[in-house]
Amino acid sequence: MPPWLHIFTLELAVLGIALLVLLCDALSPLGARALGWLTAIGLVAVLVASFAVELAGSAPHGVYVSGAWVLYFQRLFLCAGILGVLGSIDWLETRVARRPAEYLVLLLASLVGMMLLAGVRDWVLLVVAFELMGIPLYVLCAYAKLDGPAREPKLAAEAGLKLFVTGAASTALTLFGLALVVGASGSSSLDGPQSANVSALTGVGMLLVLAGFGFKIGAAPFHMWIPDTYQGAPTPFVAFLSVAPKAGGLAALVVVLLSGWSRQHELWAPALAVIAAASMAVGNLFALPQKDARRLLGYSGIAQMGYVLVALCARSEQGIAMAIFFIASYVFTNFGVFLVVHAAAENSGGHSLDEIAGLSRRSPWLGAALLVFVLSLAGIPFAVGFWAKLFVLLAAYQAGLVWLVVTGVVLSVVALFYYLSVARSTFMADGRSAEPVRSGLPLRAAIVLCLAAVVGLGLWPGPLLAEATRAASAFAGGP
Repeated sequence: MPPWLHIFTLELAVLGIALLVLLCDALSPLGARALGWLTAIGLVAVLVASFAVELAGSAPHGVYVSGAWVLYFQRLFLCAGILGVLGSIDWLETRVARRPAEYLVLLLASLVGMMLLAGVRDWVLLVVAFELMGIPLYVLCAYAKLDGPAREPKLAAEAGLKLFVTGAASTALTLFGLALVVGASGSSSLDGPQSANVSALTGVGMLLVLAGFGFKIGAAPFHMWIPDTYQGAPTPFVAFLSVAPKAGGLAALVVVLLSGWSRQHELWAPALAVIAAASMAVGNLFALPQKDARRLLGYSGIAQMGYVLVALCARSEQGIAMAIFFIASYVFTNFGVFLVVHAAAENSGGHSLDEIAGLSRRSPWLGAALLVFVLSLAGIPFAVGFWAKLFVLLAAYQAGLVWLVVTGVVLSVVALFYYLSVARSTFMADGRSAEPVRSGLPLRAAIVLCLAAVVGLGLWPGPLLAEATRAASAFAGGP
């Protein structure tokens, strides 16, 4: 065995789980629930193993480098995978009971692509990892072609098509930009031009690559696919789609901008600041009139990505640490709120705010969980989202980006209007149904895990903050 193969231990383990799921489905069909639990338990085992195995090292020619930075993101992706599987088990059993194995295998394949992104140091491998992450998502988005209320149009196929078209457009932009960048440098290494001054074509290539990343993380003005895709795709999958691919895109974006292109920051930093401000503005303002909870959360996610980019604009080790702390808190918060909306919608027949009104009366614990998640997204003390926004804005302020900090604070106040409208609908409005909300054990377990993370890290953010700081320090210090 090659001596460097150990750095891919976790990715190979996830692939092994995917093969085991296919084998079990082919030889002895176990059903959606058994396959789902098998997958979730396997991912938990891989997550536990990540604390015991040695993963530091690099692949030949430096195309992939592993260490504390990569391990931070791989653990985060494994957590997202566990939550994504648990949140989908009941839906798979009731809606697509004949093909759960394919769903789980596609999700695991996408997970492997994400786990590779943080350690990539070569453009070719970066594109391959992005496509390995993205192509299964196109299929999963349209997986339930007939899902939805009987009298409403089926939107899954449309959602999958929109995700595919925008994903293909982002790949085209990235490849065209890379043709210019790699052609000028003569190397496929992520290391940028050695001089701070670049030619006009190289500069255009860098901006095209940045635009391609904008599509991947759902930042404005590259956000057009998000509301319709979130509304049409299966909600348990949207919970995964709304966080994990964005975290993968962020990991790769940090590597490209703050490692490969750090000398050319005068070119891309102003563009990144404009994208950050535009994302916060578009996300928060367009969320105000939304009546569908999924579209509202889609625009909310655009705004949240703006706050992450604010931290990257600081171009400091602290900014990197705060950005990855933010994305970790966002994974648990946004996953939780989508799963609660899914549980409520499965019992009420729709995802509009009117349909989930009165949730606190039908299920007090789900109503309380939704309130905690919404307050965390709004940045209210002392949920983990409060610390995430505070740390991000502090990093930007210390870097002298006062105008971005002011913009973020003002738009955070605007966000309170639509976040609190969800809370008001949950606790103060009368719902169309008085039936208690029933949900399966896997879905309840996923919501409880998210709730424990949001509350626990809100009361004691120190452990996650320390891990984020250690990962950022390892990244800034090099392999």
